[in-house]
Amino acid sequence: MLVKTYGSAVYGVNALTITIEVNISAGTKYYMVGLPDNAVKESLQRVASAITVSGFRMPKQKIVVNLAPADIKKEGSSYDLPIAIGILAASGQIPCNELEKYFIMGELSLDGSIQPIKGALPIAIQAQQDGFEGFILPKQNVREAAIVDGLQAYGVENLAQVAAFFNQHENLEQVKVDTKAEFLKNINSYEHDFADVKGQENIKRALEIAAAGGHNVILIGPPGAGKTMLAKRLPTILPPLNLSEALETTKIHSVAGKLSAADSLMNSRPYRSPHHTISDVALVGGGINPQPGEISLAHNGVLFLDELPEFKRTVLEVMRQPLEDRKVAIARARFSVEYPASFMLVASMNPCPCGFYNHPEKDCVCAPGVVQKYLSKISGPLLDRIDLHVEVTPVNFTSLASSVDAEKSGTIRSRVIKAREIQDKRFADKPNLHYNAQMSTKMVRKVCEISEDGIMLLKTAMERLGLSARAYDRILKVARTIADLAGSENVELEHLAESINYRSLDRDGWAG
Repeated sequence: MLVKTYGSAVYGVNALTITIEVNISAGTKYYMVGLPDNAVKESLQRVASAITVSGFRMPKQKIVVNLAPADIKKEGSSYDLPIAIGILAASGQIPCNELEKYFIMGELSLDGSIQPIKGALPIAIQAQQDGFEGFILPKQNVREAAIVDGLQAYGVENLAQVAAFFNQHENLEQVKVDTKAEFLKNINSYEHDFADVKGQENIKRALEIAAAGGHNVILIGPPGAGKTMLAKRLPTILPPLNLSEALETTKIHSVAGKLSAADSLMNSRPYRSPHHTISDVALVGGGINPQPGEISLAHNGVLFLDELPEFKRTVLEVMRQPLEDRKVAIARARFSVEYPASFMLVASMNPCPCGFYNHPEKDCVCAPGVVQKYLSKISGPLLDRIDLHVEVTPVNFTSLASSVDAEKSGTIRSRVIKAREIQDKRFADKPNLHYNAQMSTKMVRKVCEISEDGIMLLKTAMERLGLSARAYDRILKVARTIADLAGSENVELEHLAESINYRSLDRDGWAG
């Protein structure tokens, strides 16, 4: 007897419907066809044990399982459950008339219990688009699937429970999630707050500008000056995720298997801080079975690289293209996948190996030329993509001991949101342009017009400070963001002057 069940394969952050065809006929062998990988081929042992332990009979006949379309590679263990249900239906142990209404996914243990899967959200979206009535999946993943409107999500714990449902001996409980309530829950709740940071007003100002215009930023200063502390608080002043961004971010984390059973929708911006020993593949994504890397997990959020010169040069260089294109394409011989990677890069570094170059009180003990060599670990093309270079100085005792309350993240965030609203109106007719940092050179010339006095100031600054030509566009973009924060229609002299101040590493002789 031939029976069909339905599941899905995840490629990138999207899913594709897979039909699992099971045919039982005279004979004794078990065949799995349709480009299965080893995890799928090994399903026979798991399925046979789960069926037997659950009180059913594993047929001792010829079983052929085809995963269609047969020219797409099937990976992972999440096909166990639909294969088991297909075998039970094909052998007449459960009726098959309801199977066509449901997507079924889950990994089976030998005792029949069902283990969680990756990518439940994109699979649920695909099931809904294809007109399926419901989605039966592991209980640990059910909240992810339940946020998709128009699809009934059923969380199950074991094979016997699914079989009882199709035999109409037991009803499965549909899990419902209020997407709006889930989205609004804890949207403004953060563990960290800028109010915790004493002093460092100039750094807070730089991060406010970075958040308002989506600019990448690098913090340069001695150890203990507060670089990491400030970077951790940057997500708290970024505008809240909208529902579309929240869904896109959740899909990536679902595919990577990073969502807990209690999560259904990510409602706070991600903050990723990989260690400097990270490999190229772990950062940008890839592998034999391509998975999203840290830059994709930071999509719509912040990627913080602490001690930037300590990262391998190859790791830093692979970021150049994603920083420009805001997506990363991973190509393999048979297929290619694309992951979104629109993130704010925040990097920190010591000015030299000992950490005390330019320190107001401590002397640098590095040998001549060492500082320049240390800084040269970061290539010019990468620095070219970082708009704000901010020098961080240690906080003095008076500021640390001060009882004056610092400005809260919520207050700063309200100013950032207003600036972003101005940019939304400015770029309303450009669907792929959302904030100032994304402007092309052509757009910069159009949007960032400056007066004659401004041109003279910029010319003088570039000559006297030894600023590079590549700094020109960056200065104008940042000046436009500063003007937006001030609610100014035009880029004024004071906006340009402040922007020029954020180009430390472009100055000739900064590293002596």
